Amino acid sequence: MKKRRLAVLLCCVLTAVALAGCGNPQAAGADTVEDSRTVEGEENPGNSETSEGENPEGSGDQAEQPGNGGSEETESSQEEVQEVEITMKDVAPMDLVKEMKIGWNLGNTLDATSKSIGVNVEMAWGNPRTTQEMIDAIIDQGFNVIRIPVSWGGQMGKAPAYNVLPAWMDRVQEVVDYAYGRGVYVIVNIHHEDWHFPSEENKDAAAEQLAALWTAIATRFRDYDEHLIFEGMNEPRKIGTSVEWNDGDKEGRDVVNYLDQVFVEAVRATGGNNTIRNLMVPGYAASSSDTALKSIVLPQDEHLIVSVHAYTPYNFALNKEGKSTWDNDTRDIDHLMELLDELFLSKGVPVIIGEFGAMNKDNEDERVQWARYYVSKAREYGVPCVWWDNNAFDGDGENFGLLNRRELTFPYPELLKALIESAE
Repeated sequence: MKKRRLAVLLCCVLTAVALAGCGNPQAAGADTVEDSRTVEGEENPGNSETSEGENPEGSGDQAEQPGNGGSEETESSQEEVQEVEITMKDVAPMDLVKEMKIGWNLGNTLDATSKSIGVNVEMAWGNPRTTQEMIDAIIDQGFNVIRIPVSWGGQMGKAPAYNVLPAWMDRVQEVVDYAYGRGVYVIVNIHHEDWHFPSEENKDAAAEQLAALWTAIATRFRDYDEHLIFEGMNEPRKIGTSVEWNDGDKEGRDVVNYLDQVFVEAVRATGGNNTIRNLMVPGYAASSSDTALKSIVLPQDEHLIVSVHAYTPYNFALNKEGKSTWDNDTRDIDHLMELLDELFLSKGVPVIIGEFGAMNKDNEDERVQWARYYVSKAREYGVPCVWWDNNAFDGDGENFGLLNRRELTFPYPELLKALIESAE
């Protein structure tokens, strides 16, 4: 990646943000676009996390777009950002990750997508509105990492500013505060986004929007301390193609590496605590395949964590048509941990498995055995794991529910116990 090219790109983004304002309620139409939809699918969250949602159109017309500023305004904006005081501890990423035990994903919620915009999109896939009580229920069980997946594309305006709908940014911050206020680690990402399709043809456009979005997010959360972690992308991949999953192709893997660099530089440019905040970066599709992991080229930065997703072994954990018995098949788990150690851990680069789980196939006993081995093995290598919970418990979808968010109960107590105890 050419530094000069990225610097120019970031200058343009910072100008746009300075002129437009991150989460500026004065933006045209900002107070009129609140989603008035009723909750859909109240009885069943339904949608699978691994099914990429649509990217609603129309939100780009909701906010005014600023004109192009001159170079003097750009330079003054950068200088102002760089002067923001650092108020948090400078914690090395390996030390930070050592404090993490076991994590939980607020899945199929703020990452839901819809043709509508506004805060009610949080409930568009049938899950209830997130409350402090839900987050408390998880933390009180012993989870000390909360990952909050968020889809942003449908809540953004058009180029060049890509303004985020103020009400959406406010709601994300409110949910972040539910966990952050309890003193646990919080991961915020960008989730179901198809606009960062990793191809050479789309690379520049993706970089522009990615930098704008992360400038806005990082600016809003700049004063938060080391307990808040940004994750640049969720599972960046060539959606709808024959190489969408697993290894991808060389072009896709290379562009994801480039976009990781764009993300890191955009966050760092906002200054203050963000100059030393620990950041998570994925490889292609956040895949745990050998090729995808070996193709990761990390940005030059001292505060990075590799993000990996691993529902493994696949036929037991994720494949609906696969096995319901684990059969003590440790091979894939063992291989993954050994590879992560070889590529990253042994070199001082920490790893977080940001998504893992084994879907319910009426096999709690098997899942308990699997969870004990998986989490214990990861703990042995110093890799915290974050359970994917989409609040789905039955039906023919991907049922990864752990906490019943409506009743605030845990339908699989032995599985819960295995997760918590194995992470100690």
